[in-house]
Amino acid sequence: MPIQVIMPQLGESVVEGTISKWLKSKGDYIKEFDPLLEINTDKVDSEIPSPASGIILDILVAEGATVTAGTLLGWIGESGESPASIEPGSFEPAVTEDNYPLAVNQLSETVLLNPVSGRDQSLGFISPVVAKIAAEQGVNLSQVKGTGQAGRITKKDILAFIEKHQEASAPPELTPQQGSMPRIEPTQSPDRTIEAEAIIPGEILPLNAVRRAIADHMVMSKRTSPHVTTVMEANLTQIVAHRLSNKDTFARDGINLTFTAYFMAATVIALKTFPIVNSTWKEDGILIQREINIGMATSMGESGLIVPVIKNADSLSLLGLARAVNDLAQRARTRQLKPDEVKGGTFTITNHGTTGSLFATPIINQPQCGILGVGAIQKRVVVIEDTIAIRPMVYLTLTFDHRILDGAIADYFLAKVVESLENWN
Repeated sequence: MPIQVIMPQLGESVVEGTISKWLKSKGDYIKEFDPLLEINTDKVDSEIPSPASGIILDILVAEGATVTAGTLLGWIGESGESPASIEPGSFEPAVTEDNYPLAVNQLSETVLLNPVSGRDQSLGFISPVVAKIAAEQGVNLSQVKGTGQAGRITKKDILAFIEKHQEASAPPELTPQQGSMPRIEPTQSPDRTIEAEAIIPGEILPLNAVRRAIADHMVMSKRTSPHVTTVMEANLTQIVAHRLSNKDTFARDGINLTFTAYFMAATVIALKTFPIVNSTWKEDGILIQREINIGMATSMGESGLIVPVIKNADSLSLLGLARAVNDLAQRARTRQLKPDEVKGGTFTITNHGTTGSLFATPIINQPQCGILGVGAIQKRVVVIEDTIAIRPMVYLTLTFDHRILDGAIADYFLAKVVESLENWN
C-alpha cells in the first residue's frame, strides 16, 4: 500500500520550510531511513529520511517550493502501485503537529506514516531516528522513559538511556561529540579563497534558499528600523593576557578559547546593565525580553551567513560561552544546526574582524534592537596618560533601532562593553 511523504514540523516554532533538493527521483528505489530530501528552514538545511522502503511513486512538490508542515510531498510504494488507486480511508493518516509534535534533531525526526514491523504499538509514536537507534543498539524501548508530549520517546531520551547503561562498562559515549574546530582568530590572516570557477562573468547566479532568505531579511530590516551606528574602540590588553594564561587550561577540556567568548561575556554584562537594549519594538510599546539570547553571526563560506543563538547566555561562565561558541560555529559550518538553534535571539554579535575588517555598520537582525560589530584586533600606537604606547586595539560598532534607543543610551551601553573588556580580571 502506498505511503505518504509528509512535510514534517522541524521545531516547535518552525511551521514551514522550503524544499531545497530531492535526493531521489520518481521511479528510484529507496530504503527506509535513507535520505530522501533536504528541507531548508531559516537557512538551516535538514536531511529528511524516507518513512518507508519502496519505489518513489510520485513527487508532488518541486524544489524551491515553500510549504507548511503536514503538506503531502510525495508517495512511496511497491512497483506497479499508484497513489490514484488508493481508496479514501484505506491508509492511516500522517502523524503531524496536531497529535505528536516532532522533536528537532540533527537527522530531522520525520513523521511515520505506517507503523514499521516490530515496533510496540503500546509505546505510541516512535520516530524513524529513535527506531533506528534502538535497533542498532539493541534497546528495548519499553524500558526507556519518554519525556516528549504524551510520554513520547525522543532521540534525546534514548541517547540518555544508552549513555546511562553503558557507564558501568565504560564503552565509547554515544552522545554527540562536542567539537572544537578552531575558529579563525581576528589576529590571523583569513583564508580569502573563493571558488572563482563557479562564477562566470555575464551569467546570472541562481538564488538558493539561503541567499534569498538573507536578502529578504536584510531589506525588511532596513525598511523596518531607523538604523543608527555608534563607534568606540577598546584596549584589549587585559583580554589578551587573560586568554594567553587560560587557553591551555581550556584546551584540556577540549575548548578553544576564542576572543568571541570574551565579547559575548562583555555583551551580557552590558545587556544586564541596560536591559532596554535587550528589547523588541511593538506597536503598543517596547517589549523588554526576559531572556538574554545572543545570536552569533557565522559565515558558511560562499553559501552565506547564519546566526545560531546561545540561549540564556547570562547563565553561562566564560568556559560555558566558549564551549557554546565552539559548538555552534562548528555545526554551522558543517550544516548540522537544528532549526530551533537559529531562533529566539534577543541581540546579535557579528565578528567581521575575522576577515580583516576594521569596523562596519551591520544591519539589525529583526526584531531585535541592536547588533554589535567587532572589528579586527590590531596592535596600534595609542596615547595612555600622555605616554605613547602600543596596545592591542579593536573597533566596536553598535547599530541600534532609533525608535527604541537614543544616542546617549546606545553610547552608555557600548561604553559598558568597552569597560568590561578593558577591566577584565
